Amino acid sequence: MIQIILLLVVLTSTYALTVASFAWEDLAFGFGLSAVLLATFRRSMLPERLQGPAMTIKAIVMLPVYLVRVIWSIITGTITVAMYVLGLQGLEHPGIVAVPIGERSAGGVAVTSLALTLSPGSFLVEVDWDERLIFVHVIDASDPDAVREELQTMYERYQRHVVP
Repeated sequence: MIQIILLLVVLTSTYALTVASFAWEDLAFGFGLSAVLLATFRRSMLPERLQGPAMTIKAIVMLPVYLVRVIWSIITGTITVAMYVLGLQGLEHPGIVAVPIGERSAGGVAVTSLALTLSPGSFLVEVDWDERLIFVHVIDASDPDAVREELQTMYERYQRHVVP
């Protein structure tokens, strides 16, 4: 229930920010629109089984930690790509690495893919649901096991608590 309320608040706030008005009429209309959207697209907006309140609170607390980690990944990726562009480091082993999906849900795979693509030097190539693999192109694929380990560590320590 708390997830539905949080989603309604987020959707209503997004509407209010979009129309640049927090007048009660706009908030009421935004809430109504949010409720209709949530009722219509519930299956794609929320998981089948909702988490309990403790898990939702943990996700809210861990979200800033996860976002800081993603921002750090973007910063380090930018520095790495800059080193290649400036010729300070030779581009020797770019390539595609297959990363097991593991325990990730469909939403978790989407969040992992987005975080990968935001960071310079890596991007999602394909998700193979049959083989349960995520194919990622990285600027340095000289050690594929290290790439897999880094992505798994990122998931286990940070993302799993926010979007499993």
